[in-house]
Amino acid sequence: MNEAPFDPKVAEIVLRSIDQDELTDLASRLVRIPTVNPPGDVREAAELCARFLDRAGFAIEFDAAEPMKPNLIARYGSGAPPVLLWNSHLDVVPVGEETAWTVPPFAGLVRDGKLYGRGSCDIKGGVAAQLAAATAIARSGIDLRGTLIVTEVADEEVGGQLGAKRIAERDDLRPDYVLVAEPTANRICIGERGGVGIRVTVFGRTAHGALPWEGANAIEGMARVITAFQHELWPRLAARRHPYFAPASATISLIQGGVKTNVVPDRCSIYIDRRLIPGEQPEEAVAEVREVAQRALEEVPGLRVVVEAAPEWPGRPAILQPEDSPLVRTMTAVNAYLGLDTTLTGFSMGTDGRFFAARGCPTLIYGPGDPRLAHQPDEWVSLDELVDCARAYALAAVALLTKP
Repeated sequence: MNEAPFDPKVAEIVLRSIDQDELTDLASRLVRIPTVNPPGDVREAAELCARFLDRAGFAIEFDAAEPMKPNLIARYGSGAPPVLLWNSHLDVVPVGEETAWTVPPFAGLVRDGKLYGRGSCDIKGGVAAQLAAATAIARSGIDLRGTLIVTEVADEEVGGQLGAKRIAERDDLRPDYVLVAEPTANRICIGERGGVGIRVTVFGRTAHGALPWEGANAIEGMARVITAFQHELWPRLAARRHPYFAPASATISLIQGGVKTNVVPDRCSIYIDRRLIPGEQPEEAVAEVREVAQRALEEVPGLRVVVEAAPEWPGRPAILQPEDSPLVRTMTAVNAYLGLDTTLTGFSMGTDGRFFAARGCPTLIYGPGDPRLAHQPDEWVSLDELVDCARAYALAAVALLTKP
């Protein structure tokens, strides 16, 4: 797209309506509200966002499956299509070991052009940028031929079932375009890797610890299985690549086993976090793990292995938006107009975008912050990136919801 898909005069009116100091203050105030999930109480943060958008003239609605987890839905515009929906989440992960932090995790500290604190990068900075962009649209006084819906939801960090999933399944909110704020360094992510949780359990036979030959040691059997994964499966996955994504991967993230210190263990279980690139399917990933695990134990008497998809994460394939779709072309033109990176890429982690993509809604992931800083001590986001993100979201609305 060689020309901007909007009137530059209109665009500049909207961009001038973004108040950088207001944006920074809003992001800092959001970080100062602890919305750690679990338990996931986002009520205060949702109310703050609602008041901000209400003052700008948005129609406010709360949708909640649980009292502590309201989802904010704010509408502005004609009420007619096309509908552009912005989504982000208000919950954050736990702080972890607080001594690893050099700044207070919920102080919302601004220093040297950065906002520090849990959730600053993932993704309250992005929430604030969406709100600042939405407010700029309203303040500018431009007429929208379509409808802008801003959704700031609960529950993303524990699966999104009470948050974005509820929003995506509402027929009255069915959007034509979706932008999901997650930390992408304001790069255009046209998809995200899929994933599946896999449980591997080795079963053996107990015996007295003094007579190990009388039993079948499940932990030692699991050691064989893990070694087979390391030597055979992990290299195979690392070789599977896609131009927009990190390679296929697997992480052993949990292990349980044993009965007592003087008992040969008859059971050992691991959990595998398996991430999928386009072309991989969850059930195929489970079968591949099963094949390697069974072969690792086929010559070991007394042991058997069971491999199955974890019920809490049965899996989903990767999502990918076509490169030439109207939404991708629009965001490419927006970033070009702002002098930002126009290289298309993919998101390695999971996002709420999958719920909208599953409903057939064109969905992109775009937001401020380095994804490597998410969930880390001393999490931070650049103030310049916050402003650039707000500008990009505002221009996306101008491009998609005003007459050319």
